[in-house]
Amino acid sequence: MPGFDPNRRRLLHAAGGLLAGRVMPGVVAAAPAVAGASARGPLTKPIPSSGEPLPAIGMGTWITFNVGDDAAALAARRDVLAAFFGAGGGMIDASPMYGSAEAVLGATLPADATQRGLFAATKVWTGDGDAGPADIAQSRRLWQLPRFDLLQVHNLLAWEAHLETLKAMRAAGQVRYIGVTTSHGRRHRLLERVMAHEPIDFVQLTYNIADRAAETRLLPLARERGIAVIANRPYRRGALPERAAGKPLPGWAKEIGCETWPQALLTFIVSHPAVTCAIPATSRADHMLENMAAARGPLPDAALRRRMAADFAKL
Repeated sequence: MPGFDPNRRRLLHAAGGLLAGRVMPGVVAAAPAVAGASARGPLTKPIPSSGEPLPAIGMGTWITFNVGDDAAALAARRDVLAAFFGAGGGMIDASPMYGSAEAVLGATLPADATQRGLFAATKVWTGDGDAGPADIAQSRRLWQLPRFDLLQVHNLLAWEAHLETLKAMRAAGQVRYIGVTTSHGRRHRLLERVMAHEPIDFVQLTYNIADRAAETRLLPLARERGIAVIANRPYRRGALPERAAGKPLPGWAKEIGCETWPQALLTFIVSHPAVTCAIPATSRADHMLENMAAARGPLPDAALRRRMAADFAKL
């Protein structure tokens, strides 16, 4: 992958912005005006450092794929992955922190996952900077992949040493993209510093309709620096859909093609101009299909996003 070029990032970011189409009252252009999307296909958004389209709805594996060698649970995860790829999914995020999740992915990913668009993302998670390469090699063995698309420093643990390792791997063609992560709104000041000064391709942080601290500084900085944003905890581990359960959807839901609250929650996230991908996690194939049906209609504009957040706050 080419070295860090801030001018190239800005040009690619500007080109990606043109793909959003014309703005209409209440909504941005319908999904067909977004690169790689169609009325029936998934929304994609460009990775700023390369312009590569990435499906905006990805998949997380925290808790849901930590099932060990339970045969019934493994079969259910194969069904989840079949639903994910069948609906046009690609980006899967894991970590050594997630118990057996990486091994479970290695055991359940379809044999043709790479050909079907797998974008494999995991993390380095060790306090020993020298142990990073071995940690990454173990993750690769567990996933049963020759290389990852994205490697991230998990929760900024020993980030300086690990980021040097990842930069060297990217330069050598051993990984395509690199980044750092945080969650639960933690360590935003340090994250901002890393984003402002390091040549990273991705940042992962918590962002959803109820947790919006990232809107103040981090998301604008990501746009300025040409950094892709992965939104974790899109449902607050199910707390947000539970809060909306049984409550009628406001009229704006039809305007953006959402039939359920979970779809509306995901559409809110990925409609932010700085967000590239959201990674809901699920252990059920039917929930996966519901997730993948999000963001296939017109995207809400800034005014409608404010209405969505206000309406959800009243629930």
